[in-house]
Amino acid sequence: MNQSSEPIKKPIYYGWYVCAATLFIGFVMIGARNSFGVFVVPMSEEFGWNRTTISVAAALGVLVNGVTQPFFGQIFDRTGGRKMIITSLIVLGIGTILLSLTFHILFLAFMFGIVISIAQSGPAPSNTAALMSRWFKRRRATAISINSSALSVGGMIMVPFSMFLLEATSWRVAWVALGLIVLTAVPLALIFLRERPEDRGLYPDGDPPPPEGAIGVGRNRSGGPLEVETWKESFKTAPIWQMAGSYFVCGTTTFVMSVHFIPFAIEDRGVTGATAATIFGYMMFLNIFGALGAGFLSDKIGGTKNWLALAYSIRGIGYLVLLTLDSVLGLWIFATIAGFSWVATPVLTSSLTADVYGTKALGTISGITFMFHQFGGFGSVLLAGLLFDVTGSYTVPFAIVGALLLPAAISAFSIKERKYSSRYQTLVPMPAAGD
Repeated sequence: MNQSSEPIKKPIYYGWYVCAATLFIGFVMIGARNSFGVFVVPMSEEFGWNRTTISVAAALGVLVNGVTQPFFGQIFDRTGGRKMIITSLIVLGIGTILLSLTFHILFLAFMFGIVISIAQSGPAPSNTAALMSRWFKRRRATAISINSSALSVGGMIMVPFSMFLLEATSWRVAWVALGLIVLTAVPLALIFLRERPEDRGLYPDGDPPPPEGAIGVGRNRSGGPLEVETWKESFKTAPIWQMAGSYFVCGTTTFVMSVHFIPFAIEDRGVTGATAATIFGYMMFLNIFGALGAGFLSDKIGGTKNWLALAYSIRGIGYLVLLTLDSVLGLWIFATIAGFSWVATPVLTSSLTADVYGTKALGTISGITFMFHQFGGFGSVLLAGLLFDVTGSYTVPFAIVGALLLPAAISAFSIKERKYSSRYQTLVPMPAAGD
C-alpha cells in the first residue's frame, strides 16, 4: 500500500542569511553613528565647546568616511567584503569604547572623525548593498531594502537607548555600551557572511541551474548598454552623475538631522532630551516601511527613478513642515512625512546603479557615489553648526538644505532608466550546450 509522501520543503536560500547578517551589522554600526547627536549637548556643556567646535568633529567624520569609501569599494571588488567588514567592525567597536576617554576636542576629532569614520567605510551600506547585488538579481531591490532598513532600525532603537543610558549613567558609560554592542556583530559576520552564491554552489535568488542542452528553454535578460568592467567607464555617462548629484543632496539632508535634530528639538522647540530622542526613533521606525516599500515597489512595478524622485519630493515636504510649523506637533509631523523617504533613497540608488552598470565594479562605483553623499553631509553638518552660533537658531541652515531637494528630485526623474537599465533590455535565448 503506497503511502502519500509529504512534499519536500525547499531550504531557505542562503542569501537571506547573508542579508540578515548585514542587517544586524548595519543596525549596530548606523545606530552607533546616529547616536552622536545624543552626546552633542552633554559633551559641549562639560568641556565648554560651542556648536561649531563639536560640529567640526562630526563633519570631519562624515568627510573622512566619504573620502575613504571608494578605496574600500575597490577592496570589495578585488578581494571581497568578508574580511574587510569583520576587521572594520573590530576597529569600530574598540574606537567607540575609547570615545569614553574623551578629554579634548582634538581627541574627539581624531577618534570619531578619523579612526571610527574610516572603520565605518568597511561595512558601509554601499558595500553591503553591493554584496546583496551579487546574491540577488530578480529580488535585488527587495534584498537591498531589507539590508538598508538597518539605517532605520539602528536609529529607531539605538538613539533612544543611548539617551536612556546617558540619562541613567553618564555619557562616558553610554559610549562604552555602544562600543560593546558594535562588537557583538563580529561573530555573526564570521559565521554567515559569504562573498557569492557560487561559493556555496548556488545561483542568484536561489534559482535552479539553467537546463543543459535545452535549446530555447532557458532565457536570460541581456545586460544594459552601460554595463561596465571598470568604474572609470561609468563616469563617462550621464546617469551616474545624475544619481551622484541627487545622492549629494540626500547626504546633505540626512546627516544634518543625525547630528543636529536632537539639539534643534531641545533648544529651538523646547522638548526634553528623551522626547527628542523618541521622535527621532519614531522617524527611524517609519524608515523601515519606507525602505521595504521602496524595494518592493521597485521590484514589482518598476520605474525606480520615478520612486527615487518621489522620495526626494516627500522629504522636501517634510522640511517645509518642520520650518513652518513651530511646535512640538511640527516635529512629529516632520518625522512622519520624512520618515518614509529617509532610507528609501539609498535603496533605490543602489538598486538603480546595479541595474544600469552591472555588478563587476559595483563596489567601487557605489563607493564613489556614496562619497558624494558624505560630502553633502560634511557640508550640511558644518554649515548648521556655524549658522547656529551666528543666528542662535537652526532655521536658516535647515531652509538651505531643504531647498536642495527640489533639484535632487528633478535630477533623479530625468534619468533615462528605460534606455539604460538592464531591467528593460530585450530577453535573449540562452545558448544551448555546445553552441
